[in-house]
Amino acid sequence: MTNRILAKQNALGRPRAGIFDKCQQFTRAQELIEAGIYPYFHTVESAQEPEVICDGRPMIMMSSNNYLGLTSHPKVKEAAIDAVRRYGTGCAGSRFLNGTLAIHEELESRLAKFLRKDAAIVFPTGFQANLGAISALVGKHDLIVIDKMNHASIFDGCRLSFGQIRKFKHNDMEDLARILRDNMGKAALVVVDGVFSMEGDIADLPGIVELCQQYNAGLMVDDAHSIGVLGDHGRGTAEHFGLEADVDLIMGTYSKSLATIGGCLAADTDVIDYLKHHARSLIFSASLPPAPVAAALASLTIIEEEPERRDRLWRNASYLREGFVNLGFDIGVSETPIVPVVVGDEEKVLVTWRRLFDQGVFASPVLYPGVPPGMALIRTSCMATHTIEQLDLVLDVFERVGREMGLID
Repeated sequence: MTNRILAKQNALGRPRAGIFDKCQQFTRAQELIEAGIYPYFHTVESAQEPEVICDGRPMIMMSSNNYLGLTSHPKVKEAAIDAVRRYGTGCAGSRFLNGTLAIHEELESRLAKFLRKDAAIVFPTGFQANLGAISALVGKHDLIVIDKMNHASIFDGCRLSFGQIRKFKHNDMEDLARILRDNMGKAALVVVDGVFSMEGDIADLPGIVELCQQYNAGLMVDDAHSIGVLGDHGRGTAEHFGLEADVDLIMGTYSKSLATIGGCLAADTDVIDYLKHHARSLIFSASLPPAPVAAALASLTIIEEEPERRDRLWRNASYLREGFVNLGFDIGVSETPIVPVVVGDEEKVLVTWRRLFDQGVFASPVLYPGVPPGMALIRTSCMATHTIEQLDLVLDVFERVGREMGLID
């Protein structure tokens, strides 16, 4: 017993509570570090541009969600600086009490107009927007139906809701119809990603809308990876399919195309008013600081005024996807600027990532639970600001490493 207690002493020499045993038993990260294939928390020493400095050397960034390349745009940076000069660095309270500034309300008005909804509400993050919306709307007698490949924030919102949770097979309308049919009469909310962040495919929104209308279910779309990317004006998945009037609730984030941090919900006025007074992740969180609010506003203006950025993004996405396919890589069902290279085995993915990294390509290995078991992949994503020459270099490195790892012939 004495040895066991000594082994569990904390930094101050006192016996440590058993709840922390799992921390001592977690050795996987250290094992990967010692093997030289630990892929996480690498320090980027420059702005999120097509080329970054990491570990003191230049690398081509293929892991960023900065789809339109706005994080370094002069107008975005200047807007953030001006907001700090006017409002300071923080709000020192929640939106519910003292933390609502005029700039928050300006962004909400702009977002509502942009997304073709009556009203919008700003959250500190997109994750918190999903948590707040789902847990506030779905009660213990209600049903929530989600795609199995949805983002983790949707799953966590479901857990907080106390509602009955049902998952349908990825983009499978027959399975969704079965669940809704088997639960007729229950108040139901269907929640899907617009663009799926690991696979790079788009939700079958026409099929989902048809089923939601048939079974009188509400529809919420997480457009984190869609705003600024999909649609003729960058308004997201609903615009892409011409279904803007048929989506009840849109969640958006600013950490992708809007080049900063934060989240929002857009819907009918009464829905937003209800969420303003019931979403715990809004009411009990500090308000989003002025700088990212101003940056999001400036980015929104650029999205509206510079559609050519979206054109360049899609040119690059098509070029990258075609390049991978021509080399013989498996890119799954990708149809967006998110282009995964499916490997399968987790150890093989980590070794592949290391070799890419060593040759100057910053990409992301994705393991379970980010993807299903046996579907581990290297996630790449392109920006509007990548050059064709940079993408060619990336494809050359992938070809060399892919042949070394037996991923292509």
